[in-house]
Amino acid sequence: MTASEPGRTRWLALHNSPHHSAETYVMQTGRLSELRISNDVRDNADELNARLDEDGYLFFRRLLDPERLLNLRREMLTVMQVGGWLIEGTDPVGGIADLAARSTEGDPEYTDVYHQVYRLESFHEIAHSRGVMDVLERIRGCQMMPQPQKVARLWFPKFTEHTTPIHQDFVHFQGTVENLTCWSPIGDCPRELGGLAVLRGSHKVARVLDHHFSLGAGSLHVDPAEHSELDGEWLTTDYEVGDTLIFPALTIHKALPNVTEDRLRVSLDNRYQRVGDPIAEHMLNPHLGSMSPLTWEDVYQDWGSDEFQYYWKEFGNPVLPKITEYLDKAFDEAVELARAGDDRAKLHLRRAISKDAMSEQGKLAGSVLAELE
Repeated sequence: MTASEPGRTRWLALHNSPHHSAETYVMQTGRLSELRISNDVRDNADELNARLDEDGYLFFRRLLDPERLLNLRREMLTVMQVGGWLIEGTDPVGGIADLAARSTEGDPEYTDVYHQVYRLESFHEIAHSRGVMDVLERIRGCQMMPQPQKVARLWFPKFTEHTTPIHQDFVHFQGTVENLTCWSPIGDCPRELGGLAVLRGSHKVARVLDHHFSLGAGSLHVDPAEHSELDGEWLTTDYEVGDTLIFPALTIHKALPNVTEDRLRVSLDNRYQRVGDPIAEHMLNPHLGSMSPLTWEDVYQDWGSDEFQYYWKEFGNPVLPKITEYLDKAFDEAVELARAGDDRAKLHLRRAISKDAMSEQGKLAGSVLAELE
């Protein structure tokens, strides 16, 4: 048996279990402790970096303007209500979901509504908020920029098998490991609504870990049990509107499941980098543009200002090709699991067909599903 096979055996056992879900992750990691608040050192670059180096994250209360976020929340949820995601006649701000409309990243019906949200000028503007930018530039000691590909996370209740699994951001967004993620709920986000949790000190592994297939958002997950050095505690909090969690690309984190009866979880999930650092080519495009065509011209069509249009082009960051090996490996694992009868893997293959039935993976997915039928 090779050194990697014990971990693979554990992965296969986990994925063949009927209880592989976000709740399983919570039970495996035990009680979640509280994030440390860093508002007290917000203006102290040395202490900010000391905490980031030790803990692998920084957490701030009300780093973003709550009123501005609540206005954005109303805009976003109004679009979602028009798209059929919310109960008709309810106040959009409440985010009361129509469970019949449940979908997630990878589903064409999700992308259709998501891309309407993505066109909102206010959604893109808020990534440039000075409150966030000042802290990031204090940490890195240089000019920073939001990456062009802004991300919204829109998660339905009672859909926990699709919860974002344990992972490192580098496998998805790439560029450099020095990039920083900023996550903020758009509205209050208590634990039961499914906020983010981080594994304290996990960035100290100082490398990209093996990721495996998962049904959850991103399709990749890490099993901390495969890595004995990952002995930190999981941290989260009851987030309030305006709160922001910042962490580098190697910090291990996950979403908690949305176990509410009927409320959508809405959040910002953006990446920032030093001006002049390399950026992965796919991060220059609108999010989920590979699911259905969406250009920046489409996004900007109804904007009232050009201040934040194509802003990244003035910096001339080196562009790196996307590393596909992480998702390619996950797809191969999904094929193996589907052939073994795993329904979640079969769903992943069906999504590959929906994305591009004529691609190499789309054709293989179609062939495997035809074999099984």
